[in-house]
Amino acid sequence: MTNGSARSAGDTGESTGGAGRRFGDGLATGPDLEGAAEVAVAQALDGLGGQAPDLLAVFVAPGPGQDPDQAAAAGERAMQLAGARAAFGGTPTGVIGGGHGREQGPAVAVWAAVLPGVEIETFRMSARHAAGDIELTGLPTELPEGRGVVAAVVDPYTFPAAGFLRCLPAGAPVVGGLVGSPGPGAARLFLDGEAFARGGVAVRLSATDGVRTVVSQGCRPIGPPMTVTRAERNIVLELAGQPAYHRLVEIVTALKPEDQELVARGLHVGIAVDEYADEHGRGDFLIRGVLGVDEHGGAIAVGDVVEVGQTLRFQVRDAGGAGEDLTELLGSRPARGALLFSCNGRGTAMFPDADHDVRIVQKALGPEGLAGFFAAGEIGPVAGQNHLHAFTASLLVFD
Repeated sequence: MTNGSARSAGDTGESTGGAGRRFGDGLATGPDLEGAAEVAVAQALDGLGGQAPDLLAVFVAPGPGQDPDQAAAAGERAMQLAGARAAFGGTPTGVIGGGHGREQGPAVAVWAAVLPGVEIETFRMSARHAAGDIELTGLPTELPEGRGVVAAVVDPYTFPAAGFLRCLPAGAPVVGGLVGSPGPGAARLFLDGEAFARGGVAVRLSATDGVRTVVSQGCRPIGPPMTVTRAERNIVLELAGQPAYHRLVEIVTALKPEDQELVARGLHVGIAVDEYADEHGRGDFLIRGVLGVDEHGGAIAVGDVVEVGQTLRFQVRDAGGAGEDLTELLGSRPARGALLFSCNGRGTAMFPDADHDVRIVQKALGPEGLAGFFAAGEIGPVAGQNHLHAFTASLLVFD
């Protein structure tokens, strides 16, 4: 796999922390997507006090049956009107902005930021088959440790998000999401005034002061943490010296009936990312699904490679636990702006309404500008390593 070139946008000065930063967001709905884009841009720019944005994020949800080229035109119109020195985005099925979540289009969400002293680079990424391998081009080639953060939007049909994360050089957290669409060729991606039908787009910000990432995987543990004592790739054979399935039965049998119901609906495991930590608390586990069990052989198949010596803990997912997890991880430190990539399996599939994650972020952080989209897969760091997630709320927060 090979790296590609990067395009630089504007100011190359050093970060001055949070001084002078301003944020705004907008949300507009309706079948006239270009008109909605104009309204959403005006709302977002209203929060900047007359300043031109340094960075713009545009998310257009076309709605069922709408021509993807109309969504592309709306994205291009938004970027043209805003006049930002760097812009990125895409066409998910649902958007977040204006204090609300909209799981279905037609709708347009826009986020605008003034980021004085921050270096901004944009990247158009693509993938192609070459000599029996997949060649990735356009990736960020330099991610100095502690020198920035990357936000990415990816079309999962035409660009391998997991491969993208593996190919990135170590050094910077990556936050973002995969745009859901009805099928191949239906998604559009936005970058610096243009729309593209394939690949991925990303922006690297040099800012480190007052910028943080939050990844809420929305699970709560059941049973104790256990060491994997026998495993083959993604098959866990033994936990703490006993057949893995037998350990699971012991844990589930001891649960309350309501938690046993949650296990029946969908069981997960948390795999500790850092084996050398003295304690493993919230945010230290990478959540993966349980794919199946072998009652006779005692094995459990999970959605990732597991190695002997790793710590594993079974997990369940429910609305209450997901809300508590997000609230705790956000903390109570106010923020000025945030980008939110929330799984399309959250929203009304998990909570009473689509505004759940937005309300929690607003209550905890009180940002001036908060926007994003409902993703078909979320990108974010756990214990210092970037991963692809599901059922997650992943945020880039500007304090």
